[in-house]
Amino acid sequence: MSSTAIPRPLPARGLLTLLAVAVFTSATTVHFHTPMLGAFAAEFQVTPAAIGWVPTLTFGGFLAGIVFLVPLGDRADKRRLILVQLGGLLAAVVAMAAAPTFALLCAASFAIGVCASLSQYIVPLAVETAPPDARGSAVGTVMSGLFVGILFGRVAGGAVAAAFGWRTMYAVSAVMLVLLLVALARSLPRSPPRTTHRYGALLASLVALYRAQPALRRASAVQALLAIGYGSFWATLASMLAASHGLGPTAAGLVGIPGAAGILVARAAGRALDRRGPGPVVTAGIGVFALAFVVLALGALSIVAIVVGAVLLDCGLRAAMVANQTLATTVDPSARSRLNTLFSAHMWGGNAAGAALGSAMLAHVGWWAVCATAVVAALAALVVQRRARSA
Repeated sequence: MSSTAIPRPLPARGLLTLLAVAVFTSATTVHFHTPMLGAFAAEFQVTPAAIGWVPTLTFGGFLAGIVFLVPLGDRADKRRLILVQLGGLLAAVVAMAAAPTFALLCAASFAIGVCASLSQYIVPLAVETAPPDARGSAVGTVMSGLFVGILFGRVAGGAVAAAFGWRTMYAVSAVMLVLLLVALARSLPRSPPRTTHRYGALLASLVALYRAQPALRRASAVQALLAIGYGSFWATLASMLAASHGLGPTAAGLVGIPGAAGILVARAAGRALDRRGPGPVVTAGIGVFALAFVVLALGALSIVAIVVGAVLLDCGLRAAMVANQTLATTVDPSARSRLNTLFSAHMWGGNAAGAALGSAMLAHVGWWAVCATAVVAALAALVVQRRARSA
């Protein structure tokens, strides 16, 4: 599939839908493993603490892709970058399906994370193509694709793993990626470069951008703190459900269904952002997120607490994320990909740290410690947000 073929133009609504589908499909590959961690541990005979390396490496790979690849979106045509990384993602998913050892499974997980970072070219592309007064709504629509992808990855991953084995899910994912590659090659528009920086200077400019934009620093710090709780929850949920309730990967995947509420919140948060600005949306999101983990602390005793907590968690996180990411990518129109790199690096770094921290907490202390850590992180995020508003 040649990335130099002339794309067929799409109307604005059709383009936004295509971008949402692309984010959806790439997001599924990052989250299929969530309900499968118990199955991985059983097949490869590793401990719950060791299996935490799978989500940690996946999120860490995503972080590496964000830092070292996504800045290229300001230097090169985003269309070409998306198509090349999509080909790499396809190869990584096939490797995951065929992994014969735990070490190779971890390596494939890392590669999936790196290549799935292609979704981070898409948010700046959505901002570029949207009118200034509708950028929040555009980001909310594209991010809805992300949230649906996360939901689908968890639910489908759990159901398919339980019925046909976890490798089958990655084979199905490979077919989905082939179809996406064809659609994007046919219709994705070109995006002209925004800078002539060489690669080294491009990476070095991240430091200057970060220092120059206090709003970016605040939004990134808040999202990183929330991501710690999010990463710890999803890295430990399957193991906790198996140990406390005797439930398998299907149940762990079904916990993602309550997160559908977050999909509805994403678009509503985007509209609220366009009307009222980011401050109230972010503050409300942090409060709901903290409340979620107070409820989730009862999850080892009650499945109802897990369901209610998952709804609150996704609603709070998505509201804050839409507002913060829109703010971060609009402070400098000439550097949207690099701004998104800085913001997303914080978020995915938080996810990776949370996965590692949560796995250790669950193994050595217990589920309540996972939830307590997330509440502390959310309170720290609220302090950062309120201090910024009072400055």
